[in-house]
Amino acid sequence: MRKKTKNINIMKKQIIIGIMAGVISGFFASGGGMILVPAFVYLLNMGEQKARATSIMAILPMVIVSSIFYMKSDYINWSVALYCAAGGIIGGIIGAKLLKKLPDKILKIIFILFLIYSSVKMIFF
Repeated sequence: MRKKTKNINIMKKQIIIGIMAGVISGFFASGGGMILVPAFVYLLNMGEQKARATSIMAILPMVIVSSIFYMKSDYINWSVALYCAAGGIIGGIIGAKLLKKLPDKILKIIFILFLIYSSVKMIFF
């Protein structure tokens, strides 16, 4: 019975993480990975590689739903979106291949540096 309770608590935690990522993704158009990856690593004790791969899979439905709402509001610049999507496909392939090759520690450092850079850029520029 304890294992079932533990599994339910983990599931609740995962749903809450998903809700937070979905709200932030929909509101800030951030993709949700900035929330999901640290949450998976620190709250669910996942390894860096697994957290990133799981994050991508979890983000997919969030992005689809958010995109539908943005399409209805006429906020999308379609030419920019399509060219960026083409580049994103290529970048996604490269990123997924790099993810397999880099150790968790290096991935964590790169991610932290990216978050610091993004935060400083948003605050000061």
